[in-house]
Amino acid sequence: MKYIDEYRNQELIKAVSDKIHDISTRKISIMEICGGQTHTILKYNLEEFLPAHLTLIHGPGCPVCVTPVNFIDKAIELSMREDVILTSYGDMLRVPGSTKNLLTARANGADIRLVYSPLDSVKIAKSYPEKKVVFFAIGFETTAPANARAVLEADKLNLNNYFMICSHMLVPPAIVALLSNTQIKLDGILAAGHVCTVMGLSEYEILSDKYHIPIVATGFEPLDIMNAIYLTVKQIAEKRCEVENQYSRTVTKEGNIKAKEIIDKVFIKEDREWRGIGTIINSGLRLRDEYKKYDALINFNFEKTGRIEKGNCIAGEILQGLKKPDKCSSYGKECKPEHPLGAPMVSSEGACAAYYRYRRINN
Repeated sequence: MKYIDEYRNQELIKAVSDKIHDISTRKISIMEICGGQTHTILKYNLEEFLPAHLTLIHGPGCPVCVTPVNFIDKAIELSMREDVILTSYGDMLRVPGSTKNLLTARANGADIRLVYSPLDSVKIAKSYPEKKVVFFAIGFETTAPANARAVLEADKLNLNNYFMICSHMLVPPAIVALLSNTQIKLDGILAAGHVCTVMGLSEYEILSDKYHIPIVATGFEPLDIMNAIYLTVKQIAEKRCEVENQYSRTVTKEGNIKAKEIIDKVFIKEDREWRGIGTIINSGLRLRDEYKKYDALINFNFEKTGRIEKGNCIAGEILQGLKKPDKCSSYGKECKPEHPLGAPMVSSEGACAAYYRYRRINN
């Protein structure tokens, strides 16, 4: 297929749905890891095409949603300093910290600038040598290569006023944490195609073998997801547990070799707190010691920061797939996109935002 509308063809989706109904005979639960996939599932109402006994569970696949509260508090604290320009992506401005968000800090006079690329932050640092420019770097493995390139560019220019809050998360360790949680019962996993495009499939093969669970790397269009569900259900029916690549037009087994090399050159793994979930071993990236002069977390002093969600927010349970957004007592009431209590209602990939946009309360 060549055109995007072919991946949204209802007749093709219905054909795959029929195949799923033919081979699915028992109750199963499949988790889609990426929030972009969650939005596609809700936008196109894909659950209506599935057997009633097949449950889709929404995972923690939104880097904005899982960025820890204390990182946001630190970004806010830095932004309020007169000698600092803080740069970030738009979604991060409305994510709640322990007391306020970056948008409020900006309204209170903080110099916070939206960027479309980490290299934009480097350009700002070069243009304002009298200021300290701090880039709030978030994302999974997908955005890590570009952020690594920004550090190398700053090093090449010998900039002494460029810094990074590195809030990169790694997906496979999060999957390990989910599969190790006895409260979460999964029969299959839909892996995020963009992450696999960068990192390849080898890490997922290890997980599939260890936890005896089918994992299918998939894209983000409706037909991608339906085909991935079919491949997962087929494995379950045939009592197989392996990694399959539905997103072969983008994902290869080895991934993007050059992208992985630049990640390894600039970053190193460390334990990282995931918002609402807790600390996951080796699930984050920090700058290597040779680039620590660009690490904002070790080059600035900070006040004590908070860690809790506001009010009755159950973001932690939602991010782990233990509850659906519409089971939260605050959903659609105290918590709406215009005044979110938790990060999943903010992000364009957050599960709560997806439910609010496509389902509301009683629909």
